[in-house]
Amino acid sequence: MIFLLVSPPADMDDACRVHNAASGSTVKPMMSNIAAWLMLLALLPHLFFLDATAARQQCFWPGQAPEDAGCLSWRVMVEANNARGWRTVPAQCVGYVKGYMTRGQYLRDLAGVMEQASNYVDQITADEDANADGLDAWVFDIDDTCLSNLPYYETKQFGYGTAAASLVAWASKEACPGIPPVLALFTALLDKGFKVFLLSGRDEETLGPCTAGNLDAEGFSGYERLIMRSPEYRGQSSSVFKSAMRKQLVDEGYRIRGNVGDQWSDLQGDCVGDRVFKIPNPMYFVP
Repeated sequence: MIFLLVSPPADMDDACRVHNAASGSTVKPMMSNIAAWLMLLALLPHLFFLDATAARQQCFWPGQAPEDAGCLSWRVMVEANNARGWRTVPAQCVGYVKGYMTRGQYLRDLAGVMEQASNYVDQITADEDANADGLDAWVFDIDDTCLSNLPYYETKQFGYGTAAASLVAWASKEACPGIPPVLALFTALLDKGFKVFLLSGRDEETLGPCTAGNLDAEGFSGYERLIMRSPEYRGQSSSVFKSAMRKQLVDEGYRIRGNVGDQWSDLQGDCVGDRVFKIPNPMYFVP
């Protein structure tokens, strides 16, 4: 911040006192000091304005351009589930989303979520008698939870105007890279004796074999069951489908201790589990 300091003399009485030789009286000419303070008060609003303007220019994040203003707030609304039903990334935020996903902040946020999940695992396994019957379970989504579609969205303006048909073609290639922090949590859960279920809204008939192959190639093996959308659930929302699948697991006797996904529809509805962990994803919305 810019400060303008106007200070009175060290000894105001001596500096402001003059002797009138004719009358022998003492006069304090305060007008000059008053004028200085009035000038300072007049300048202060302008100085604060300049300081605020400089702060706004220096604190843009990820720092694309001034036209990205508002995109951070939009992303926060997405992650807080306050923005719902959006079909594409706002056109003015495509550059912002690209910066978020590719310049390190997404990976830092993801690592933070996985750290919280790992801490929770340590808490619930501290009791040696925990999971004695082997029915403690975790549920993982697949797309942009276990397997990343980021290479695809990089070619599709990060979700702006993406066509579903081309996404199916991309998934059929078995080229989705695994997400290492999620794989680390997945592996730790298996090592601790949890049953892990992979629950995806992908169509089972169309993408079943290639999804299983992609998962295996990226190190996601040893899970209890891969559950995908069967024909009777086509046309239903992800939230409805996944709620039904989780309820089936609970009816089988499993206790869902944790649930991991990149969409709120992965984490809401029936039998969501003791705790849910939301992975950031500002590229698309799945109801």
